[in-house]
Amino acid sequence: MPLALSFGFLHIFVPENWGMNFERLHIFLFNLCSGGTVIICFSQNKNDLTFKSGFFLSLSILYAVLAFLKVYLFSIVISCLLALIVESIRIKHFSFFPKDFFKGDVPAYEKFHHASLLCLSLALLISAMVIINNEYLKMVNLEKLKLDTFFLGFSFPVSLITMSVIFRLIKNKTDRVIMYLKNMGFWTVNLGVIIFFLFIIFEKLLLQIFITVILFITVLMIFYLFYRYSDKIDQKLFLTSGMGFLLIAAVTGIMYIVFQIFPGYKSEDYRWLLRLHSFVSLYGWNFCGLVVICRYADFPLSLHSGRVILLHWLTVAFLAPLGNYYRIPALAAVVLYTFLLWMILFRKGIRNSKLILDG
Repeated sequence: MPLALSFGFLHIFVPENWGMNFERLHIFLFNLCSGGTVIICFSQNKNDLTFKSGFFLSLSILYAVLAFLKVYLFSIVISCLLALIVESIRIKHFSFFPKDFFKGDVPAYEKFHHASLLCLSLALLISAMVIINNEYLKMVNLEKLKLDTFFLGFSFPVSLITMSVIFRLIKNKTDRVIMYLKNMGFWTVNLGVIIFFLFIIFEKLLLQIFITVILFITVLMIFYLFYRYSDKIDQKLFLTSGMGFLLIAAVTGIMYIVFQIFPGYKSEDYRWLLRLHSFVSLYGWNFCGLVVICRYADFPLSLHSGRVILLHWLTVAFLAPLGNYYRIPALAAVVLYTFLLWMILFRKGIRNSKLILDG
């Protein structure tokens, strides 16, 4: 995770004529390597790395490096192997066909969990197909149909597993209205993001705005359910902070799309907004979900501290965006982020058997 953030700033430390896209390592190391491995461990309900999760971590790091170096043939093979690992776990834990999505008695958190695994394997397969098309077959020629566009494809599984944790903590499981709203939230989030992807590829800006507004309203509804119907435990305040990051990510995403409609739009003029959106999405929202999963039943009581949350916001929403342009804030962001990780992941917590996953 610290390496992922470091690569996000590396472009201001190396000469421009290097011509290397460090953003690929920045995204892959966080979403695919770190996020994907946590999802695998969470799905296997194990406290330690198993053979499959360790193999996934090793292969995903290799995939990130090869994709960064544009060694595409081996990247395709490794991407397919990673998808097979994910599918073997998904089918064992759930089923091959996601029939649970259509059952009203299946909890929404189980649906989000299943969707996270399915989305991870599909993202890996789609990225392989995009490489095959762009580098070898060249059958489909669309400007947005490129590997860099599908970075979001590796971010979405992490968002879904975070949603699974949030919905797991929402009570009132027998209230029909609450159950309906939770299922509506599941379908709106999943279908909305899929449709949004299609609109990005076909460059339909107005439709992108329409979908993002719907998603924003859905996030507000989920935020209300979580805040209103979950117990006051340590995880709640930290995940509430994560939802705050998600709302900012939604607003900045809408703003970036709106600016593209204006005459005289130049992408470099609004790169700061895109980077802010990226940082609060990955290192704000997704980060909150991953660390809560890592300490799900063994949670440090200090995590609800306002100082920890304030440090998190200072690092992600202030220093990291500045670090995209200036070296000192970039170095400070990496140091504080690493310190934050140590505080959250390696300090001793109190074992709470009530929060241990039920499998």
